[in-house]
Amino acid sequence: MEFDPTAVSQPEYGVTVHEDLSVDTRDGTALATDVYRPADETGAPVEEPLPALLVRTPYDKRSRTFVDTQGRWFAKRGYVVAVQDVRGRFESEGEFYLLVNEPEDGYDTVEWLADRPYCDGQVGTMGTSYMAWVQSGLATLDPPALSAMFVNQGAADAWDAVLRQGGAFELRWLTWALTIGGGFAKRALEDVDVRRALANVDTRDVLANEPPVRGQSPLRHIPNYEEWVFDFMRSEGTDELWDERGVNFRQYREESADVPTVYAGAWYDSYTKATCDNFSGFAELKDSDHFLLMGPWTHGGSSSWGKPYSGEAAFGDPAETDFRTTKLAFFDRYLKGAETWDREPVTYFRMGVGEPAEATGTGNGRLRHGGTWAEATDWPLPSTDVRTYYAQPDGRLAPDPPEATDSSTTYQFDPADPVPTLGGNCSSYYTVEPREEPLVELPLADRPTLSITGRGGYDQRTRPDTFGAEPPYGPLAHRDDVLVFRTPPLTEPVEIAGPVRARVHASTDAVDTDVTAKLVDEYPPSEQYPEGFALNLCDGVCRARYRNGRREPDPVTPGEVYEFEVDPYPTANVFRAGHRIRLDISSSNFPRYDVNHNTGDSPGGRERTVATNTVYHDRERPTGIDLPVQPRR
Repeated sequence: MEFDPTAVSQPEYGVTVHEDLSVDTRDGTALATDVYRPADETGAPVEEPLPALLVRTPYDKRSRTFVDTQGRWFAKRGYVVAVQDVRGRFESEGEFYLLVNEPEDGYDTVEWLADRPYCDGQVGTMGTSYMAWVQSGLATLDPPALSAMFVNQGAADAWDAVLRQGGAFELRWLTWALTIGGGFAKRALEDVDVRRALANVDTRDVLANEPPVRGQSPLRHIPNYEEWVFDFMRSEGTDELWDERGVNFRQYREESADVPTVYAGAWYDSYTKATCDNFSGFAELKDSDHFLLMGPWTHGGSSSWGKPYSGEAAFGDPAETDFRTTKLAFFDRYLKGAETWDREPVTYFRMGVGEPAEATGTGNGRLRHGGTWAEATDWPLPSTDVRTYYAQPDGRLAPDPPEATDSSTTYQFDPADPVPTLGGNCSSYYTVEPREEPLVELPLADRPTLSITGRGGYDQRTRPDTFGAEPPYGPLAHRDDVLVFRTPPLTEPVEIAGPVRARVHASTDAVDTDVTAKLVDEYPPSEQYPEGFALNLCDGVCRARYRNGRREPDPVTPGEVYEFEVDPYPTANVFRAGHRIRLDISSSNFPRYDVNHNTGDSPGGRERTVATNTVYHDRERPTGIDLPVQPRR
């Protein structure tokens, strides 16, 4: 993924900053906005109208992340840059409720910015995570001045993936609300007692006592945050909340803006599926140029793109990419007409290429997995051969359907002892790192946090710092509630790139339960890793009562066999010769997802029951995983 950095706009300007300008939205709420303008050699703002870039953030527009690396950086290169606190955060008025007000607020801000005399009428948007959500939200209202978007790691349909997945709740929204979200809520910033109460919360204690109870968790100190957390955690799929413009962009695709857009993401990001779904849906529907850019990283912008590793997996120098210059090249092309962006619609990272076939370390505790970039014309890739690998009665995973007429494996799923999360598509599973100095006195950027789950590729074995694990530590594959199916060592490489789907025939003696599936690249033993290395690639979950989709919740009949579809996030990986392709099936992955208590009222209920779950792998009830296999190179 190379381009000439000298071809993009150079830092030719000074910068003037206009702080806390008020953008009045349609309901009268004032949103605080800082505007960075290019300045001439005298320090005066350039009078010539220029294209503008908009960032809308819940993370304090005055933090260094926005002041130096976005506002000033792009203004020096000839862009007007507006950075805004979203409604109810920091200096903006109103009450914060996750996502729902962003489409209208974003539309009003785009049009306000385009109407400034120093803007040439073109407004591009950019941002990561929540700052990507808000772009897609405002685009559903098709503001006339919206001209280009760089959506890095954003959502598509919050029920399908990101807030809920397969009906299960992604607990990162609870930990986000307790740390970098609610820790800087208006009430916390204004009331030192509230700030102190939240600053010292260890979210691991909250998770260990799951599920939280309304009015009894630390969120009771910030009632508006408690409201949206419980709304998203407890609402059934039929609730109108899941059809809001700021929550479900998929539903508004036809009426959304048709502008050049980059959907950027990463194989170990918490928005991987949504990023790919957005590109596939909009590129087919719209006339403007759309691009998909998928790296091997975890969640984040510059801090993620610049790293040649994700978790315990290292990918080499090719993975290091300049996030800001990539965005600049895109905006130069579509807002300034420069010849800076010439690429195929799809650019993606092929993990597992170019390094030794055996598991070797990097010297800093990471596996040398390797990788390289590739381009394509569409996603899923036109060359894809969807190949099913079936679970066999003897524990093998094979391309041939099972021949047995009656075969199954049964395990006990105890919600009091869920399978621990070890890396993967995780973000915001934070707790505050204990420090001697009062945390309330530290600014947001300096507030130390620890990851509870880890992020990225990890050897799937517990260790002393694994949340929820107890000695003796060891491979998850050794747990009685994890069913493992693996191919024999491969005689030749198998490359996959695209969506992944597991189809699990299963029954339970409970009224509800979960089915989880995880795809693993299993390395053989080596000198560096005597027991091998089980590298997680992607995972997913299906809550039994939502097996038919969110609008048709349907309790299961105990003992009846159903087919459950689980959608682990898309990935791109080469399983080398000598490796094994592995499928892990279970009923929990905690705290990545909330734990199903098997009683029919999860998430939310406190009662638990142990479920006896059975997975079938015979001729009439096959279980397997559909892999997007690519031709050998």
